[in-house]
Amino acid sequence: MSLTARFPDRRAFLAGLLLATQAAAAPRTQLTPSPRPPVVTVLGDSITAGLGLPARDAMPAQLQAALTRMGVLATVRAAGVSGDTSGGGLARVNFSVAPDTALCVVALGGNDLLQGIEPRVTKANLRSILQSLRQRRIGIVLVGVGAPPLIGAAYAREFNALYPALAREFSVPLYANILAGVGGSRQLMQGDGIHPNAAGARIIGGKLAPLVAQALKTIPTQTAAR
Repeated sequence: MSLTARFPDRRAFLAGLLLATQAAAAPRTQLTPSPRPPVVTVLGDSITAGLGLPARDAMPAQLQAALTRMGVLATVRAAGVSGDTSGGGLARVNFSVAPDTALCVVALGGNDLLQGIEPRVTKANLRSILQSLRQRRIGIVLVGVGAPPLIGAAYAREFNALYPALAREFSVPLYANILAGVGGSRQLMQGDGIHPNAAGARIIGGKLAPLVAQALKTIPTQTAAR
């Protein structure tokens, strides 16, 4: 049987054959995978570790929840060790802060204060931590601790000044006092008067979230600065 007899409209047949050939030769559309949310690692002490609280109520989880409510995509990773001083944080910064970290919240110094460590030593340790993160091109948010005058006016003044000085030196955002609005409240602190309860941790996470969200937008600027 002839081709014309099988396909009365030969031109339509040829046109269809051509389209089929072109479709087979066309490259397949590749789906671009969605980018993973940036990782925010919180390097700290017992407040970050959530001493006395289940993980879901600790400050890092509350920071995660607050960022989510703001519509900020990020994965908050806790890297707190109870009892850690700034020196302890320095000793482990390079393995506690994983390479996939985009932003590190450095929340250390409370145990330095409790142990009466010289502010110049705390400042030197924190400076080394910030330098290490900067060299690894990891963004930074620095979180301070407020020293009460009753421990000695001169000591408190020197201790309280070290956080703003480091924030200026490294051009990073500063949350001046991790217990601001929480410390001293029986409703927001655990019985020891040192660690926040779940409600206190929720307040800290909520207040810290806007600073972290803004820092995530400026990571290239921070990490490029020297």
